[in-house]
Amino acid sequence: MPLTRVQQRAIEHLQQMACIDFNGPQLIEPVLHELHHLIGFESGAYFYPDGHGGLDAYLEPSIGSATIHTYFEPEVMASERKVMRRSGHQFADAVRLDHGVQVLEQLLAVPISELVRSDFYNLTLLPAEVFDCLSLVLRTPQGVGLGTLKLYRSAKSLRFGAQDVTMLGRLEPWLARIFQPGEVDTQDSVAHDSAMLVATPQGRLLWTSPLANQLMALAFGPRWHRRSELPPRLQMLLHQLQHASHLGSWTGAAPALPQLDLHNASGWFSLRATQMAAAAGEGQAVGIQITHRVPRVAHLLPALRALGLPQRQHELAYWLARGLPEAQIAERMGISANTATYHRRQIYTRLGVQTRLELQARLLAPR
Repeated sequence: MPLTRVQQRAIEHLQQMACIDFNGPQLIEPVLHELHHLIGFESGAYFYPDGHGGLDAYLEPSIGSATIHTYFEPEVMASERKVMRRSGHQFADAVRLDHGVQVLEQLLAVPISELVRSDFYNLTLLPAEVFDCLSLVLRTPQGVGLGTLKLYRSAKSLRFGAQDVTMLGRLEPWLARIFQPGEVDTQDSVAHDSAMLVATPQGRLLWTSPLANQLMALAFGPRWHRRSELPPRLQMLLHQLQHASHLGSWTGAAPALPQLDLHNASGWFSLRATQMAAAAGEGQAVGIQITHRVPRVAHLLPALRALGLPQRQHELAYWLARGLPEAQIAERMGISANTATYHRRQIYTRLGVQTRLELQARLLAPR
């Protein structure tokens, strides 16, 4: 079946993402946006190694975070092992054994009728209103596992078919290139949000805000579902603060504030702890400032997408915003310097800007 114009543009955008100067799981949001135009699905997710021997996950807001922590509960993990050929937590096994796009029946170790009676289904998939699934394990060209992309449909939707499998399989090389982690450069990022929460020095949560809850969920994922106490890595930060405070009381020097830095598919997070005045009825308290930064590219791509520029102008605007000299842009795009200049002028006229600085300000303005 011929591709629609929208589908062709989505493929072009994915191809461009595979060739830009940034890659890694932080690009999952724009990737899923394009995939929605190519394959009909209600929700998408990306499960990938967290760098500490565990599994991290990005889920689209349509799935929500209300049940993701349940997936990491021991009883649910045990149930999943009974009904699935391989648990999603067994990523190393999936990299060895699962090749190509797989549909739900290929993922199951039991009939669907048994799946829907399991704790795994009733405690994770059903509350999230997802059922049918396409699954694709992504690898580097050397065979190193990157993560597992999962697309979901609800029980009320049509099941995924051969055309969906073919489309996702066609995209596999580009998706693997997009998600292959690059170097972490927190300087090439923009501030997105900041919030505060308050805890006891022992790590018991005293106060938080909706924004702080949201940022903590993005930073720590399923490890943030027990809201009465802080995640272990954050509790270590409080111990460092106590140690620095004791040391400062002996030396008379102001203690340096300890900081915890994290990064995942949602961006980069810095958490800084400081002593606060005693809270009424609670004794000594600690304030924790959490700051969320996103890669400049992850901020730039949705802004470019919203402009609806022709393909060549879209690509050239990206490199202009990234600061690449025009001669290098022309070489990278395989066009002449005169053609690059022509497209640049067309972009400036279309967007009502006169300089590269104005273009960057337009595309990188806070959303």
